[in-house]
Amino acid sequence: MSSLVQDEPSLIRQTGFVLFWSARVLSTSCFQIVAVVIGWQMYALTSSTFNLGLVGLCQFLPMLLLTIPAGHVADRFDRRVIVRTCQFVEGLTALGLALASWYGVISPHVIFAAAVLIGACRTFEAPTTAALLPMVVSPAILPKALALSASAIQTATIIGPALGGALYIAGPGHAYLFVAVFYLVAGTLVSLLQLVTPPATREPATVRSLFSGFGFIKSRPIILGAISLDMVAVLLGGATALLPVYARDILHTNSLGLGALRASPAIGALLMSLVLTRWPMKSRVGQKMFGAVVVFGMGTVIFGLSAWFPLSMVALIVMGSADVVSVVVRSTLVQLGTPDALRGRVSAVNSMFIGTSNQLGEFESGMTASLFGTVPAVVLGGVGTILVALAWSQLFKPLRDADRFPERGA
Repeated sequence: MSSLVQDEPSLIRQTGFVLFWSARVLSTSCFQIVAVVIGWQMYALTSSTFNLGLVGLCQFLPMLLLTIPAGHVADRFDRRVIVRTCQFVEGLTALGLALASWYGVISPHVIFAAAVLIGACRTFEAPTTAALLPMVVSPAILPKALALSASAIQTATIIGPALGGALYIAGPGHAYLFVAVFYLVAGTLVSLLQLVTPPATREPATVRSLFSGFGFIKSRPIILGAISLDMVAVLLGGATALLPVYARDILHTNSLGLGALRASPAIGALLMSLVLTRWPMKSRVGQKMFGAVVVFGMGTVIFGLSAWFPLSMVALIVMGSADVVSVVVRSTLVQLGTPDALRGRVSAVNSMFIGTSNQLGEFESGMTASLFGTVPAVVLGGVGTILVALAWSQLFKPLRDADRFPERGA
């Protein structure tokens, strides 16, 4: 612990890291605010779980189509320009939603179009941001920078939904305007970044190089197992798209309650992140990942059956805590096992898996809820998550038996 404390002042004194950290907090908070406001507004307009699921699909489809070029772009061009451009476009999209809300022309189709545009921007922004941090700080303090950056994301994920619920009380237009302004600020901060590590040699654009991120992951069964397990588990167990339904129709709360529900998984994730910082995983990492996925599934079942707001929040907190264990294992395997020259493309593929579990999971939840009902959809998803963990433990035995993380670059 003492070494961590000693590293912190050096990071705080580094202007580049402070700018990067601040921009990432603002961008993540804005994305979370938009998710709350869009979900609540869509359900207020249509009262349709199917439309809530379509919002997730609209964010996922651009990711499915653009992940491969996004990774290659991140490895070939100035990553600051890519991130800044994405944040500016996201800000303009939020401004458009604000104007549509104020002038009474907001509709499900307008929201769907905005979700597509935001999804496309996130497809480029997420992997490029992940690949940008190692260029902002020196290698000696990169592990500490990664930890503080991850904690910042969890903090923003807590603050964003709660702030989104509070802003919605003043009206969705005001919430969207707030987001537009802070996306602009985030992009400006990224523009001011100075790189301490020069870019790696840029590989010519070929079909092979475009797909090299997939090829690399496929050649590493442990990494493939970890990424796919995390993806399928959250795909089945994710109930995020149905939170507006639970908030209004089952738990009988308002937009503030919805914000609290959306923040609960991040609270659990932040608490678990602090625990893992104090007591990092050093052995049986594979078994711990599978155990965490089972706990995530159990938490999903409890949340699905709950009609009591405090119990629902506790279940979501447990789900967030379990999910971060899986995320830490997956992220560490990817980080330690990927060469610098491939970081953008591998990060893009990893982001696609994350996006699949989140956005496509929202679509799956909405579709299932429209067919079977909200509570059965969530409960079935939780049971499915547990079954997937058991199946993956047999399909990817090297991951299940993994005791320690590999050496960097192994």
